[in-house]
Amino acid sequence: MLNDVEKCLISREQIAEKVALLGQQISEDYRGKDLIVVGILKGAVVFLSDLIREISIPLYIDFMAVSSYGSSTESSGVVRILNDLDMSIEGMHVLIVEDIVDTGLTLKYLVENLKNRKAASVKVCTLLEKPARRKVKVDLDYNGFVIPDEFAVGYGLDYNNKYRSLPGIYVLKKEIYSS
Repeated sequence: MLNDVEKCLISREQIAEKVALLGQQISEDYRGKDLIVVGILKGAVVFLSDLIREISIPLYIDFMAVSSYGSSTESSGVVRILNDLDMSIEGMHVLIVEDIVDTGLTLKYLVENLKNRKAASVKVCTLLEKPARRKVKVDLDYNGFVIPDEFAVGYGLDYNNKYRSLPGIYVLKKEIYSS
């Protein structure tokens, strides 16, 4: 798999350090509150797994699967919920955990959708932000890293469901995804 990458953007060690800091901040901000961490499948699973181990307060976990890409590398802008929450979030403080925010279209839809379910609050934690691709304004309450407009894989991020298990964040060679 490493033969398919151009370079490493963020190392495993850098990620671990940032995840620990995010976990500490989230723990402080939500102390004494009913927190539900909502992981967005499939990409956020690796990040969410490491993040919740760094959060020192009680929490609930649930997942949503959404799609706005299909098998394309470009967002269609049409968001579909493929798998919804199992729990009610009414009156709870919701923290959406995403792997990457680029256009913001999916995240904007998710935030509005979850706010309409009468959550006490809805905030966002993302590992990566790619502001060069932003199409709509979204608030990121907790952000790991800002990355350039390059095709990133690893640590949960994929291309055609491959490369998720890479330990860091890497730039995929253009010939892999443009052929």
